[in-house]
Amino acid sequence: MGRACLLRHVRPIALAAFATLLVAAAPADSPVDVPEPQGLYDGPQHGYTPPTLKGATVVDLATLERLIAEDKPILLDVVLADRKPDGLPAGTLWAPSHRSIPRAVWLPGAGVAPLTAEQESVFFNRVEELTGGDKKKPIVTFCRPECWGSWNAGKRLVEAGYGRVYWWPLGVEGWQDAHDTAVVKADKTWTAVAKDKASPLAEPQR
Repeated sequence: MGRACLLRHVRPIALAAFATLLVAAAPADSPVDVPEPQGLYDGPQHGYTPPTLKGATVVDLATLERLIAEDKPILLDVVLADRKPDGLPAGTLWAPSHRSIPRAVWLPGAGVAPLTAEQESVFFNRVEELTGGDKKKPIVTFCRPECWGSWNAGKRLVEAGYGRVYWWPLGVEGWQDAHDTAVVKADKTWTAVAKDKASPLAEPQR
């Protein structure tokens, strides 16, 4: 078989293999048509997310504005906390500031999967306190754009029987494009248990 003929046979095989690789790489490498996983997403927090969240309502800015104005929902911010830099001299004050949607309750890393059993218990207990035990109370979950954490947090609430879960996929940045943000402090009840090292509840250093 001549070289030209061999190339004609090899090239389609190589292209087919490359196409298979592309399919295997989806959805992580694709900005569209990302399917919902069966359960919680346990990969990296930052990455392309599905356009839907079964059992919840995905909201745009106008809907979120109306919800906040009319229904006073619980706003759950699950943005990962900044990690304390390695090598910081002893005694150095470490108090990073976090800005969010005003009145948001910040539960850093509450969208990580998996959580420890204790973390999961505290998460649901805290939500129950915030809603007064009313599972029909509207709850909005958010973090940053292309963040699985808020998707997971919404998924947890849906599976726990909360009937009015809203997911705001554009997160803090999507809000601050049109509105002011406010400095919020991490929820003390949550952070008391969230320091468990079993889950990566802080942003990795860059």
